[in-house]
Amino acid sequence: VYACQGCETAPATADKPAQLIEKSLASPGVLAMLLTTKYVDGLPLHRFEKVLARHGVGIPRQTLARWAIRCAGQLQPLLNLMRDRLLESPVIHCDETRVQVLKEPDRDPSSQSWMWVQTGGPPEQPVVLFDYSPSRAQAVPLRLLEGYRGYLMTDDYAGYNALAAQPGIERLGCWAHARRKFVEAQQVQPKGKTGRADQALAWINRLYAIERDLKQASDAERLEARRQHSLPVLAQLKAWLDKTQPQVTAQNALGKAVNYLASNWSRLIRYTEAGYLPIDNNRAERAIRPFVIGRKAWLFSDTPKGATASAQLYSLVETAKANGQEPYAWLRHVLERLPAAQSVEDYEALLPWNCTPTAPL
Repeated sequence: VYACQGCETAPATADKPAQLIEKSLASPGVLAMLLTTKYVDGLPLHRFEKVLARHGVGIPRQTLARWAIRCAGQLQPLLNLMRDRLLESPVIHCDETRVQVLKEPDRDPSSQSWMWVQTGGPPEQPVVLFDYSPSRAQAVPLRLLEGYRGYLMTDDYAGYNALAAQPGIERLGCWAHARRKFVEAQQVQPKGKTGRADQALAWINRLYAIERDLKQASDAERLEARRQHSLPVLAQLKAWLDKTQPQVTAQNALGKAVNYLASNWSRLIRYTEAGYLPIDNNRAERAIRPFVIGRKAWLFSDTPKGATASAQLYSLVETAKANGQEPYAWLRHVLERLPAAQSVEDYEALLPWNCTPTAPL
């Protein structure tokens, strides 16, 4: 506000800078701290409310929740661009985990909903996206990956079958899941005795040893090495599988492991088709772990809007982390500039691989 002491005209007031949340006292720094505290550090809002109160700042958790939901909605253009980048990936990893939402319409508060994760993107521009749905039906991945063409890495959950049946999609099987079942069978063997589970694990571990030796190899080198070294191991394992499957019962741990391997064999060996294809779905399991750890602290979401906002905000902070960004610095950088963004280019400039936030003072 300014005025001329020698004039009789009214004081002039400058326009207020654009705010992310209009008529709110929440600055970009405060909002970035709020989002980092919950979605990176896993601190529930009721505990963050107490932390603020100890410092003489009284902000009810309901207000904090509204701020988080509003931020998530404002950041949706960045998520749309991230999904476009994800759908360009030659390989997308998918997984899902439970989440409880207390006030889901027409559902019991104790019912389980689902958080879906998809990760992919170029090596230098990785993308991690979460999506909330009350359903685990096959319609969800069909919606999330509509129009995708490429390889799909999942476990053997049947909810991905309809998506994998789409033209241009090849489904990969996860050797980590196959190995895990033989480890479970190994654990119920008589102590000190070597059994069939050990035989299968020996071959699977050889496949992983080959992959470890190829970590720094190019895609072409990895493909050639898989043809020379992995395919013979797979042939030996397949011969053992064909001989063993008729001799085991489906009810015990070994039978379940053998039948899992047999029913998923065509998907499991597909990783040898190209050097860039992964041997397992560990990338998706690593991506979903921060959400699972956070869930142990805050336990549930109150409303579907809150669960959706959590999915959006986990997507943003996990993609930022995957691209080497410090989450608080990146969020503050984005939230300061978001109100002025008007074009696709403005939003593109805020993506984690396109900006270099300065460290806050």
